[in-house]
Amino acid sequence: MSTLGLFFMTAAMAAEPYQPTWESLDTRPNPQWFEDAKFGIFIHWGVYSVPAWGAKDAYAEWYWNHMQDKNGATWKFHEKTYGADFQYQDFAPMFKAELFDPDQWADIFVKSGAKYIVLTSKHHEGFCLWPSAQSWNWNAVDVGPHRDLAGDLIKAVHNKGLRMGYYYSIYEWYNPLYKADVNRYVDEHMLPQLKDLVERYQPDIIWPDGEWDHPSDVWRSTEFLAWLFNESSAPKDVVVNDRWGKECRNVHGGFATPEYGGIPEGKLIQSGHFEECQGMGKSFGYNRNEDATCYRSAKELLHLLIDNVSRGGNLLLDIGPTADGRIPDIMQQRLLDMGEWLAVNGEAIYGAEPWQDAPKMDQVRFTSKGDAIYAICLKWPGSELVIDKPAGMGAVKAMFLGHNQPLAVSETGGKVRIQMPILDIDQMPCRHAYVFKLNP
Repeated sequence: MSTLGLFFMTAAMAAEPYQPTWESLDTRPNPQWFEDAKFGIFIHWGVYSVPAWGAKDAYAEWYWNHMQDKNGATWKFHEKTYGADFQYQDFAPMFKAELFDPDQWADIFVKSGAKYIVLTSKHHEGFCLWPSAQSWNWNAVDVGPHRDLAGDLIKAVHNKGLRMGYYYSIYEWYNPLYKADVNRYVDEHMLPQLKDLVERYQPDIIWPDGEWDHPSDVWRSTEFLAWLFNESSAPKDVVVNDRWGKECRNVHGGFATPEYGGIPEGKLIQSGHFEECQGMGKSFGYNRNEDATCYRSAKELLHLLIDNVSRGGNLLLDIGPTADGRIPDIMQQRLLDMGEWLAVNGEAIYGAEPWQDAPKMDQVRFTSKGDAIYAICLKWPGSELVIDKPAGMGAVKAMFLGHNQPLAVSETGGKVRIQMPILDIDQMPCRHAYVFKLNP
């Protein structure tokens, strides 16, 4: 987007107060920084990071919930490892984060090529990573680390020039107030917590979850969003998702949030923009039961990012730190590998849009930016790459990103034939996927 266009969009966002109705709130566009960013990092970290266990096809962050099934794998593991009398709450003092170095995390995030971070400020267990007055003795300052983990990380991330916001679970599995009176829970617990997060940290993203028990009017979501956009201390270009009530996903809110490939067909909210979230394995929280074979390769994760961007979306890729505050080595390596590729090929990703006239090819994805088309090959195309000629482009020039030498191009029968360079393996500018830029 041009500087002038960004000015007019920002002015439009600030000109009229939003009303606490979906009709009004849904007119707010996604801020351009988010649509340009393409790649973010999700962080699931909490008391569940202490047992750090789930079946290989399960979410380890659901440990407390899964404990309730006395015939299930989690309870059997728990009883054997900790004993039947060991309560989930007993894990909280063991969540110490003693090796947590937010500056080191932020360095890894920068090297990964990600542009924004989303931290679980509170998952369904209700444990807060900031000093929440509504969660006395069930937060990281009162117990466990005795540290404002959410605040320390957002400071480090912002110091590196990245955006950051918070995942927040609207509901809590076993909160007595929630179970007794959801309206009091929303009024006395949920809304004060959300507003505290916003006023305390001025996050760039608010990413709610756990909305499925009730419609948005019970959660008073439109009331909160009108306050967020009109009155709060949040940045004017704060971003929100679509998890605001059981009727909201892909209908109301800022962007759609498919999970593990559940991208809905048809028109998406916000002109088709979505953000898919996935873990490197299956679990979001760290799962000690997952071995190396459970983790996808850097190549698979890059192809996931490329595929999402080619369809107009972002990828929010999850990491699950350990209870002592380390990002597991295998997760660090995946992030660094992705950053190595993006350092060469980022112009085909950041700020790119789908090529609307792209041909369907099994091993090629397409993006566009300005007058350029990017053909992203998921495997080396061989001696030549043949694609449909972009309409209206005229004589086509081609470049292999990272090689920086023009490639021989011929045009016949509406096709563009791009001759591949002959390179030794150590001359290749990247691995895993290869980008060819076409422009007039």
